[in-house]
Formats: sequence, C-alpha cells, structure tokens
Amino acid sequence: MLKQVQHDELGVGCALIALILLLFPVAAQAQSYQCRIDGALPTSPRISRPADQPVRVRPIDGFVLALSWSPEYCKGREDDSRAATQCGALDNRDREHRRIGDFGFVLHGLWPETRGSDYPQWCAPVRPLAPAIVRRNLCMMPSARLINRQWAKHGRCLTDNPGTYFRISRVLFDAVRFPDMDRLSRERDLTIGAFRKAFAAANDGLNADMIRLSVNSRGWLREVRLCLARNYRPRACPAHLQRNKDSRRLNIWRGY
Repeated sequence: MLKQVQHDELGVGCALIALILLLFPVAAQAQSYQCRIDGALPTSPRISRPADQPVRVRPIDGFVLALSWSPEYCKGREDDSRAATQCGALDNRDREHRRIGDFGFVLHGLWPETRGSDYPQWCAPVRPLAPAIVRRNLCMMPSARLINRQWAKHGRCLTDNPGTYFRISRVLFDAVRFPDMDRLSRERDLTIGAFRKAFAAANDGLNADMIRLSVNSRGWLREVRLCLARNYRPRACPAHLQRNKDSRRLNIWRGY
C-alpha cells in the first residue's frame, strides 16, 4: 500500500503556501502565454508500463519539478498529431489537430525522488483520467497523453488521488517565475551557468545549485529541472542528478 507520503488537504495546503511565500519575489514576472480550451478534449489514453521500465516502490526523499521549454519540444513536431494540442497550427479547422495556445514553459511533470538514482516509478496500475482532470490541467501540460502518463508513472507513487497530485503540481508550477527568455535567447555567448543564475535571480529563495538543465547534443535548451525537498521547498540538487558544465554554451529556440 502506497502510504509513505500520503497527503491530506491541510498538510498539502500548508506546504504549498510556504513554498509560494518562499518563491514569490516582490517584482515577480510570471510567464506570459495564451491558452484556450474549447470543444471536445482528446480522449484520455490508457497508459501501460513499458516492458523495459520496472515497477519501483521507494521511500520519497524529494522531488524534481521538470519544466519543458515548449518551442524546442515543438521544433519538428508541427505536423505530429500526437503533439497537436501543444505544437499544431492555431488556425487548423480540425479541432483534434489544432494547437490550444502559445506556450513558453510547460510542466513536464512532478517527479518523486529517492536517495540515489533509483527513483520510484509505475508504483500501481491506474485508469485513464477523468475528462475534468485533463481539462483542468491542459493549459499547464498541453497533452492528454502527457497528463495521463505523468500520473501513471510518477503521480501514483505520491498519492492514490490524481486530484491531489495535479493540485500540488499546479501550485508549484504557478509559483515559479521565469526570466526574460526572449532577451536570454538573443544573448551572444550565453552559457549554462549564466542561464542558471538568471533563472535563480527571478525566484527568491532559489539558488543556481538547485537548478539542473536538460540540453540536447547541440546545446539547445530542452528543460529546466528544479530540485525540491520532501516538503516542496527548493534544495540543492542531489549528486546523482547530472550537471552540465556551467561554461558550456546554451542556445534557446524562440519558435521562429
């Protein structure tokens, strides 16, 4: 039974309020993007555990909040029907293959961590999520498949209530403030170290050593990953989370 980090509503609320107060700067600037959901939603798929990914039930020591840079993800996926709600054409008359908004950072997931690299995953079978849960979170995670997969692979290791998992994820995501990505994308000789410092500077209580980046082989930003303690407060990233060299050049795709 998965009860090691079961959260009641009061406990979750207190922890999240503390995190917001910690991360919310006086002159905060939230991410600016537009998202509108109209018409029928994509059907929630049934997510099956891949054969090469074992069930791992582990004590939870902390979390990673993974923030995907949508312009980079969508590069080359404009005609991929599986990514239509995030990457498709805004003016597509086919609602099932139309993008629902303009996105900067979106939430990839909230990932429970353990001490070491053997993180918990696929802790118990789940059913496809109710349409109301998908609709509530689709502007934060613009893919019904992604929402269902994150619940199946990661969320079920935290709680048996998907509403609780996505509520925690949404408040954490909303608490983060982002640097001026357009300005940073135009900087010549931008480095990973400079980006991490800029991201930390936008969030009171966040230091560069609490941030990890995922970049592709050509040095383009894919994700920002924030390391959180078990109480959801930012913490220094554990040693097993690989860190790119601060001196490495970083490129940011703007989407045009």
